[in-house]
Amino acid sequence: MDFASATNHLLNFFLPAWCLPVLLWPLARLAFGRPAGAPRWWLQWLVQAAVCSAVLLVGLWAGGRDGKMLTYAALVLASASTQWLLVRGWRR
Repeated sequence: MDFASATNHLLNFFLPAWCLPVLLWPLARLAFGRPAGAPRWWLQWLVQAAVCSAVLLVGLWAGGRDGKMLTYAALVLASASTQWLLVRGWRR
């Protein structure tokens, strides 16, 4: 596998982890507004992307291959939980 193919595979592996926060942030903003003390949007994306990337890596390690539905379910659950914590959803 050449460098371009390896880079393409790596980017496609992490793409769900980096795009889900981009889609989740506006929806959370509609649902919760902008609570006092909530981090800026780019910091929320950065935290979400790190958590989601870690979930994908753990899913790859535990499942033995990429693309298992359990990994994607864990990705959605971890992303929603992290967003809830970031906007301090327990105070609502």
